[in-house]
Order: sequence, then C-alpha cells, then structure tokens
Amino acid sequence: MIRALKRPLGGSSEALVESEPRRGVKVRTLLLIRWLGLAGQSVTLGFVAYGMGVELPVADCLALLVASLLVNVLLMTTRRTGDWLPEPLAALNLGFDILQLSALLYLTGGLQNPFSILIVAPIVVSATILGSTYTMSLSLFAVAATTLLGLFHRPLPWPAPGLQLPELYIFGVFAAIVLGIAFLGIYVGRVAQENRAMSTALAATQFALAREQRLSSLGALAAAVAHELGTPLGTIHLVARELEREVEEDDPIREDIQLLSSESRRCRDILAKLAAAPETEGGAPWHHPPLLSLVAEVIEQVSSVRPIDLVRGGDGGAGEPLVERRPETIHGLWNFIHNAAGFARQKVSVTVGWDARQITVAVEDDGPGFPPGLRERLGEPYISTRPGGTEGHMGLGVFIATTLLGRTGGRVSFGQSASGGARVVIRWRRGDLEVANAS
Repeated sequence: MIRALKRPLGGSSEALVESEPRRGVKVRTLLLIRWLGLAGQSVTLGFVAYGMGVELPVADCLALLVASLLVNVLLMTTRRTGDWLPEPLAALNLGFDILQLSALLYLTGGLQNPFSILIVAPIVVSATILGSTYTMSLSLFAVAATTLLGLFHRPLPWPAPGLQLPELYIFGVFAAIVLGIAFLGIYVGRVAQENRAMSTALAATQFALAREQRLSSLGALAAAVAHELGTPLGTIHLVARELEREVEEDDPIREDIQLLSSESRRCRDILAKLAAAPETEGGAPWHHPPLLSLVAEVIEQVSSVRPIDLVRGGDGGAGEPLVERRPETIHGLWNFIHNAAGFARQKVSVTVGWDARQITVAVEDDGPGFPPGLRERLGEPYISTRPGGTEGHMGLGVFIATTLLGRTGGRVSFGQSASGGARVVIRWRRGDLEVANAS
C-alpha cells in the first residue's frame, strides 16, 4: 500500500511505503468461508443421519448450525461486504468457528470422527490473513479444544456389535492434529508474510518507476514549451529593439522599452536552456545519450550529498555505447549511488567500463561496507543495512533498484571494495542497453 508522497521527487522511494502491509480480511471473504463451511456441515449431517441411517443428535447439531448462520447474518447486517475486518474481530470470528466445529465434533464422536482434522482449517485461514500473535492464540485454543475432545465426547453410534477404537489410535489422531496445527500455522504464515511483503515492495517499485516516467515527461514538456514560446518572444524582442531605436534619448518611456528588451532577451536565454531538455523524438540526442553522459547526469543529482568521482574504465577497444534514457536505468543507478554517498566517509567513485560484449558500472565507497551475513540477502524486500530501521529506510531501496535494473537486463552483484567499503557492480550485455543504429 502506498502512502502520499512524503518528500520531493528526488528523494528515496522507501518513504512511499508503509512499514507493515495491511492485515485483516475482507468481510465478504469471511462470509464466504463460513457459508461454505455451513453448506459442508449441513450436507454431511443430512447424509450421515438420513442417508446412512446413523443415529445422531440432529437437533443439537442443527442448533449449532443455526448459531453459525446467525453469526454470519449479524456480520452481514453490521458490516459492508467490501469492508476490511480488523485483526481482532477477524480472530474472534475464527475463534467462534473453532468453537462451533469443536461442539459439533463433541456431539459426533470427538477425535473418532474422521472430520476432526477440519479443526486445522481456521488455523490455516488465520495464518494467511492475520499476524503471528493472533495465529498463535488461535492455535493454542485449537490445541486445547482438541485435547478436550480426546477426553470428553459423545460416542458414535456404531452398528452392532459396535467398535471401540484403541487409545493408541486416538492418541495418534490427537498428535496428527496438533502437529498439523503447528506445522501449517508456521508454514502458511511464513509464506503469506513473504507474499504480503513482496506485494507491497513491488507496489513501491511501480511507484518509483512511474515517478521517473513523470520526470521524463516533464522534461519533454519543458522542451515543447521552449519551442512554442521561442517565436513570440523573439518577435517581442525584435519589436522592443525597433522601438528603442525610434524614441529619443530623453524620452521618458525609453527606459521601459530597454527593460522590455532586456527581459525578453533573458526569457530567450532561459528557453534556450530548457530547449536542451529531453526531446519527445525517439532519435533525439537527449534520448540516446552516451553511457558516460547518462551516468554523469545521475551523479549530478546526488553530488549535493557528497562529491563523487566518475572514472572511465577500460573500453576493450570498442566505441562508447549510446544507451536509451530509460527511467528504470536512471532510478536504479541513482539509488545505488545515493546509498553509497550516504554511507561513505569521504569518497565515492563510479567506474564505467565497456567492451564489445558487456557494459559495467561499479559503485564503490569507503564506508563500513555490508554487514556480515547480509550480502547474500541483499535485493530482497525489507532488508536494511541501516541501524535501527529508521523511518524512511525500511530496506526497500536496494530491492527497488535491483528490480528496475533487472527489467533493463542488468545483473547486480554486491561485494567489498579495496578500502573495505561497499562495492556494487551492475553488468549488462551490451546489446541489452545499447541503442541499435543510433546516430
């Protein structure tokens, strides 16, 4: 989920995302799960009691089904189906489902009932939609209910001569349910947590890319405005010069005409600078800059934080490639260079090299480097090298940069510089980044 922008367009993308993805469940989802459960319980009860002729306490079982139906009706009347149900209320509803199912199992044989395994279902739902605290509480509640069902329950009316299941088998069913609750609660909860984190991080990546695209559009708009206003401003400047030559030296309006002429000339100078902004034409020089110029442009955006050295590496005897000015490339490079400037003690260097097959950009700083054991996990969302997890630095920057550069064909690797600081190397196949037949 994306918050409103907290900082100027040049700031870090990490401040765009909440520290925790939303947890809870849509009311319609919870209603649907309970309706399905009610349908299954009703069909099973009817088939066993009337289809198979097994004597069951049907009236008591129907009372429990009606209780579950009333809870659903109450939920429908007090909440809109599109609302998000907060975690405490969602946990309370799942707790009721465990209680209702346990009561049904008590009336129909306890752990001897083959459907007793269904007591795991609410735990799976909780692990998917709720936090670990609520899932743990519901798991303990389910284990307690399972324990009581193993000790206290109404016997199943087995056909003559009857059937007495051994206690060892009942204990095995109990152990299987408890282990299922523990395993599925942990496993499903972990997978769901990673999916929520990944979804939120991908949303932040899309937001960062959209921001860079807006910046590119603004540059193209500036160039268009400069082109459109150039002609009328030139006319104004020409008319002002003609008027200046026609009026006498002591004419009181001469100073106003001179001011008009100088200001129009100033406007033309400003528009001349804007005209150097991006062109909308696909083959414009701005759109296909040399590699070093593109990296230098990104460095210029960060140089206010700390001076950064741009180093030209080996060229392998090949000419400098012309590359497409893609928002993904710019934001990815900006993020790594900005991070290096933030961690460096004194020096940051960006080395750009290429040959006939590959393009390489290496960013190095003389800071503390990557913490031990973290290098292998860099590129995952919510992995931060900053102490304390301060607001605005939630470990999304590297994930966003790696994802965006990956869209351009870039492969990112992390290592240690000669000074002991961090070293980030981005490699592209030359054909992935270079503009073919650009002139």
